[in-house]
Amino acid sequence: MQKLSDKICVVTGGARGIGKAIGEAFKDEGARILLTDINEVGLAVAGQELDCETLKLDVRLESDWRNLSVKFPKIDVMVNNAGVTGFEAGAAAHDPQNASLKDWRAVHEVNLDGTFLGCRYAIGAMQERGLGSIINISSRSGMVGIPGAAAYASSKAAIRNHSKTVALYCAQRGWNIRCNSIHPAAILTPMWEPMLGEGPARETAMKAMVQDTPLQRFGEASEVASVAVMLAGDEASYITGTEITIDGGILAGSAAAPGQEK
Repeated sequence: MQKLSDKICVVTGGARGIGKAIGEAFKDEGARILLTDINEVGLAVAGQELDCETLKLDVRLESDWRNLSVKFPKIDVMVNNAGVTGFEAGAAAHDPQNASLKDWRAVHEVNLDGTFLGCRYAIGAMQERGLGSIINISSRSGMVGIPGAAAYASSKAAIRNHSKTVALYCAQRGWNIRCNSIHPAAILTPMWEPMLGEGPARETAMKAMVQDTPLQRFGEASEVASVAVMLAGDEASYITGTEITIDGGILAGSAAAPGQEK
């Protein structure tokens, strides 16, 4: 039996990467998918590939969320995945001393404000039945400090905390609306491509970026999607207010690379 049969699931940032992978995994489990993104071209391609509904949505705008609530007044699963690092336009100072207030706010506006609005919409779309699952995509960076990406780390940490607040708020009202956060580390998505490069140097760059990861590799978007499927399904009915880290063992501590044990 499919785990998400006939469930209505909204995924933000669904044009590519983790969001698209989650949409694909949800559809494979029988869900009715709505992918949203600010990137209309990429969204159209993803919608065709997954044969699902799409809607342009800027997660920063309340007007876009109101439009979504009119089109989809009732849903079963909400995945707040849309996010930015702050480096999309190229190199910029994002450390605590030199980051501009404008850049700081821009990252929080998408990552944190977007998640807040997504949770607010989801609660409203689920409260009549008192049932549903809200999944917020945070990051390993929300669990530790990142000196060169202060705004990103701060916004992802806030998503972790807000997920707990939403979970408690819903439970307090007697609703079985669950809210959890997923914290991926280095997942091989298009976001990494500018840093990896091409040709012979690519393999060297990839190894360097995961040298501190006990499993010695990047994660795959499908591995994040598998966890999202679990949290969205009825089997996770007693899981709320928690976080799941997908990081190849980084937060567990340090480990000798294979073949280096003494």
